[in-house]
Amino acid sequence: MAISSKKQNASIKRPTMKEAEAAVRTLILWAGDNPDREGLIDTPNRVARSYQEFFNGYEQDAEELLTRTFGEIDQYDEMIVLSNISFSSYCEHHMVPIIGKVHIGYLPSKRVVGISKLARVVEVFAKRLQIQEKFTSEIAEAIDNALKPRGVGVVVEASHQCMTTRGVKKDDVTMSTSHMTGLFRKDAKTRREFFNLIGKH
Repeated sequence: MAISSKKQNASIKRPTMKEAEAAVRTLILWAGDNPDREGLIDTPNRVARSYQEFFNGYEQDAEELLTRTFGEIDQYDEMIVLSNISFSSYCEHHMVPIIGKVHIGYLPSKRVVGISKLARVVEVFAKRLQIQEKFTSEIAEAIDNALKPRGVGVVVEASHQCMTTRGVKKDDVTMSTSHMTGLFRKDAKTRREFFNLIGKH
């Protein structure tokens, strides 16, 4: 089982709020503006507080969210799919937004999980610095590790502002990634059913 980012980062000394605000002031100066002018004087504090919200996924363990499951499923063993889970994250290379949606499917073994927990797993990993490929596999592996289903499928579709607002500046570009485990990886029919259910024919 993979070590959670929360445990991996436990030894990192977190700067104080005052230190974080000083770093933002430095970036404002680097950009060429005056952090003491009226419109910017409270910006370092606002940015530091917003970072607490943007990156609160480091304080949570996705697999712990999936520990409460339900066994009374009346022998239900067909695919469960949750589509179009919206998310916003931040690219770990340029720290600009990644915005998109996630589709999750799994084949239960003996137990199921509340669907809101699947959306919360997406949020945990989204609220960390990310690349889309890693984000996709993290979601699938957390569900696979916690629920031990017969298979998991995850598809992520997103636009990256590191590509649309800088660099090559190409609008209307969507990146798609997928990660499959169990029957979703081994069985073409299962995979095809999942893609049909999420509208990816």
